[in-house]
Amino acid sequence: MDRTQRLALADDAVAHATDLAAAAERHAKTSARENAHACAAAATAWTNVAAAHTAIAAQLPTTTEG
Repeated sequence: MDRTQRLALADDAVAHATDLAAAAERHAKTSARENAHACAAAATAWTNVAAAHTAIAAQLPTTTEG
């Protein structure tokens, strides 16, 4: 997997985290408060996935050989 692919995966993970954080905020403001914690935890997990892909991408060459 090259750097561009890793960054694309990181971008997808950020999108998931953003959606889940918004869901957590929505739930926190409604009667579904019990769901807020789970959404926030999932958002944190996706944030960690994005950080991992970004860290790996930083160690890969900027161009591919071939």
